Amino acid sequence: MGEQANQTSRDDFYAKYPTFWSYLYGQEYALFTCHEIEQAEAAHIRTVTNRVGRIFSKTARILRELDEVTLLELGYPKETIPFLKIKSIEAESVISRVDLVKTNHTYKVLEINSDTPTFIKELFLMNGEVCKEFQRLNPNDNEEERLGRAVKNAIFESYQALEKKEFPNIVFTSHEENFEDKQTLLYLKDLCKLPSQYVPLDKLQIMEGEALLDAEGRRIDVLYRQTFPIESLILDKDGATGANVGLQLLELVRQNKLAVINPLSAFLLQSKAVQAIIWGLHEQNSDYFTQEEHQWIGEYFLATYLEPAPFLAAGKKYVEKPTFGREGDSVKIYAPSGEKVEEDPNNSYVDYVQVYQEYIDLPKIVFPTTNGEKEGHMMIGCFLINEQASAFGYRLGKQIIDNLSYFMPVGFKDTKE
Repeated sequence: MGEQANQTSRDDFYAKYPTFWSYLYGQEYALFTCHEIEQAEAAHIRTVTNRVGRIFSKTARILRELDEVTLLELGYPKETIPFLKIKSIEAESVISRVDLVKTNHTYKVLEINSDTPTFIKELFLMNGEVCKEFQRLNPNDNEEERLGRAVKNAIFESYQALEKKEFPNIVFTSHEENFEDKQTLLYLKDLCKLPSQYVPLDKLQIMEGEALLDAEGRRIDVLYRQTFPIESLILDKDGATGANVGLQLLELVRQNKLAVINPLSAFLLQSKAVQAIIWGLHEQNSDYFTQEEHQWIGEYFLATYLEPAPFLAAGKKYVEKPTFGREGDSVKIYAPSGEKVEEDPNNSYVDYVQVYQEYIDLPKIVFPTTNGEKEGHMMIGCFLINEQASAFGYRLGKQIIDNLSYFMPVGFKDTKE
């Protein structure tokens, strides 16, 4: 790669996509380069993602059998308990993203973002556009079409579960002031090719126990909320009345008067404590998982517990993470002695139950920016669409990847060159 990306070429290229956020928080986000990998590596990433996805989906069945006390110990907010066992469609999550780290011979999963994963437009649309510009083959070719089909099918499957016959009122929603969130929703709305509308969250109205209404006061049948997490939703109150409208919305879902996508089962898997359950069952060699699945857990998962004691006893470096948290917020790294050695400056999620995970170094890479070469750590995000591995790509940043990371497009070298 060159030492410095040409600022004019970069800005001219991304200016062709005004609904994409090539700058975020006032700084360069989308790199103007194409990281080359072999086709075998892409196949390996997808194989690992499929196997990891299968383990998570299988674990969801156990979670739905747990009692309230155990679910609270696993960090699920008390308000969500009545809704955690709802299973409305076949897939646990329509769109989820697995975050992987490349090691010497394999990949390790850091976490799954099953409820409201971002990085969608980057990998399903922009990666291909950058590949064309750099005359590289797009590893995510045809995945955009799959994504559109999955969104469309999820809408119909969710609606059928409501047992209604006429065509649904489909609403895509997000915080309107967040450009990335809004454009992600508009992108998915466009991809699904169904008559639908975008309505900002603050324009939705609720009739308690009856219906969720759009800006014109019409009953909404299917609500697509790709960027609005359940743990934020449950805190949502009406500014005028103080009514807990978020919980009222979930109650409509429970009463089968409204369908939401991603479904509530996606939130069930969002807790990082799920990895502690998976690891605990693995350490016990539980027959819940097959021997092949145990092999996958041993190879791809990191040791994860609800307390740091096993790492302190073994003298191992470890990471503390909130069960529900985003963009590296509230993540802390500890030395084998238990001394804190690094932490994210944000602490928005410290009130959640924490999990403790084996530390792993994110590999480093030198990459070109408009301010010259930089060195950063590299993480892979690979999507599961209806639980099948799909588009993947790279984020570069600090050892704790946060919202100031970079998006690095990826391509195959054209074998005809």
